[in-house]
Formats: sequence, structure tokens, C-alpha cells
Amino acid sequence: MKLFMIGLGRMGLGMSRRLSKRGHEVWGYDVSLETRERAKEHIRVLEGLEELKDQEEKIIWLMVPHEVVDEAINSLRPYLKTGNIIIDGGNSYYKDSQRRAKELKEIGVYFLDVGVSGGVYGEELGYCLMVGGERVALERVESLLKDLSFEGRGYAYLGQSGAGHFAKMVHNGIEYAFMQAIGEGFELLKESGFNYDLKEVARIYNTGSVIRSWLMELTQKVFEDFGDLEALEAYVEDTGEGRWTVEEAIKRAVPMPTIAEALFARFRSRQKNSFRDRLLAGLRYEFGRHQVKKKHE
Repeated sequence: MKLFMIGLGRMGLGMSRRLSKRGHEVWGYDVSLETRERAKEHIRVLEGLEELKDQEEKIIWLMVPHEVVDEAINSLRPYLKTGNIIIDGGNSYYKDSQRRAKELKEIGVYFLDVGVSGGVYGEELGYCLMVGGERVALERVESLLKDLSFEGRGYAYLGQSGAGHFAKMVHNGIEYAFMQAIGEGFELLKESGFNYDLKEVARIYNTGSVIRSWLMELTQKVFEDFGDLEALEAYVEDTGEGRWTVEEAIKRAVPMPTIAEALFARFRSRQKNSFRDRLLAGLRYEFGRHQVKKKHE
């Protein structure tokens, strides 16, 4: 099957290579000239989107940041024809995906929102693909999904437009909570006084235990790659999906304390000298004359 991959970063290029190795004809494009040149070692590369003009049947996979999906679609519009399919495989907000599906349907173009999990290891092991949109479009691209997916079965049609990205949003919220729990547990192990080899603890946790998982495998790898972690800064980013998950829970009055706390812990990691904590120290002094620690003391 012929596919045009827009966005050739780590994920886009990895997915392109996996499909190419399985016999699909993959053409790629990226706004970065340097990225396009690097991709030429692995797939055919477009030098400009205008090269799509003469292609009648087009399946276009977007693997770009969610902030630029609309821009990417607008750049493609002059070259789209009735029956073409656009797949957004990034971490887009599900309501944006619903809007895009409606807008593209007006010009006869199908839109699938596909949540993709598996990270950089997906190129070798296969990805988990959560699909939303019109089923007829999924059926046309099912061979692509099957070859991309884990063991050929790691994909599912989940429902109407937005369903794929909503499921991926919740997936990432759960991931935040799992990671936070691992972090808290291993910090307690570190402070226990038992001088644990944390790499070995991670290994044994992942050997037949109830909490074995891929994230636990990666925990072991973190200690293998970074030792005692002293070289890493305690600063944890978020890419939006955790926030969206908590916002959706609030709208629906769904209690979500664990995921919410995991998100807030990431915010907390970025605070070096928070105003809140300075205020709390001042309040303790005012009501009880508790000792305060002043700067430069």
C-alpha cells in the first residue's frame, strides 16, 4: 500500500521504516530539510507537498505535534481529492479531531484519529493503535494498521471520530499515574537505609511479580543508563494529555485523584523556590512563631 508520511521525527521515521520493511511504498515529507535528507537513507522523500498534486488515491499520515495539525492540513488542502484519507497519529485533543473530521468530510475526505503508543521501541516491536473515525476508512487502511501494530493485533476500531484520541488521552493519564507511583516507591527504597541496588530491585519487581510491566523494565534501564540519577535534573515535563484527562474528568464529575496528583507532581518538579512554600513558612511563623529559614543563612 502507498502511504505519505508527513512528519519524519523519531516516531514518523520509525513508523515509515517499519512499513517499508513490510513491503509498503512509503513516501515522506518534513518541513526540515535536514530531517528530509536524513530520511532519504530509509524511504522516498518528497521535496515539497506540491508533488502530491498528481496522486489520485492518497493516504496521508500526519505525525506532527498537535499544535500544527491544522496548519499541516491546510497545506495539504490544495492537493486533496474526494475519497482521500488523512490519518492523525499524533496526540491531538479529541474535540479538535472531531472538528477536523467534520471539516474534511465536507470536501469528501476521510479523517481517522489514531492514538499511537509504543514509543521509539514500536519500530521493532510494533505499536498500539487506537482508531476513531468512519469504519469504511479504517477498512481501507487496515493492512497498514496491521503491519504497524504489535504482533499484527495491536490495533482496534474504537468508534466515531474522536474516540481514538480520547482513548489515547486517558491512556496517557494512566501512564502519568503509573510513573508517579514508580517514582514514589523507588524514592522510599532509596531512603530506606538498606542501600538497595535499585537496578536489581527493578529487575526482580519485573520478574513474575504483580507489578511487572514495560514501565518497570524501563525503570531498570534508567538505572543502567543513569546510575544514581545525580546527572539528571528533577524537572518533569508534560505534553498536554494529562491536563486534558483531568479537565475531562472535571467536566464529567469523575473522581480522578491519582492521575490529578501525578499531573500536579510534574508541575511541582519545575518549582525551584515556590511562592506558596515561602508563604506557608511565613504563616507558620506568624501563628506559632515557628522557626523560618531565611535565604543566605
